[in-house]
Amino acid sequence: MRIISGKYKGKRLTAPKKLPVRPTTDIAKEGLFNILNNYYNFSQLSVIDLFAGTGNISYEFASRGTEHIIAIDSHYACMGFIKNTAKELDFSIETIKSDVYSYLEKTRHNADIIFADPPYDFTKKQFTKIAELVFKNDLINDEGFLIIEHSKHTSLEDAPYFDNSRKYGGSVFSFFKK
Repeated sequence: MRIISGKYKGKRLTAPKKLPVRPTTDIAKEGLFNILNNYYNFSQLSVIDLFAGTGNISYEFASRGTEHIIAIDSHYACMGFIKNTAKELDFSIETIKSDVYSYLEKTRHNADIIFADPPYDFTKKQFTKIAELVFKNDLINDEGFLIIEHSKHTSLEDAPYFDNSRKYGGSVFSFFKK
């Protein structure tokens, strides 16, 4: 995995093989950040990275100047890897080891962007529950987006707050907003 742009453009990061992850591909990540670049000044954003895994998306935001990032994952080793990498690169990434649904039920944090990269084998109901909790609990700022990454074999177009989607190879980013 590598950081596409910003302060650490081109930096390669190697996650331990034992982590249960599927990092977002560079092509998909580049497409996503090209879209976001048209909407936001990264240094003024607050971001919550759900199902953070290796921290791939968190590092990309941090490299581009985002200072308010919270990474959530239930896997202890994933949180350790993100914490160590953030310290090494001097990134301001807060890590919280938690089940994502429990976090979304209880948190008082809100953000401009909430990015979720759950397992691709989630059911449509599991994907939709993420959007329902984010909007029910008012976790997205007014001009913000919830972005859920999922397989091209899943459609979230009829989920509440769905706005649009973009496909990159086998991956799709579905955007949700108020």
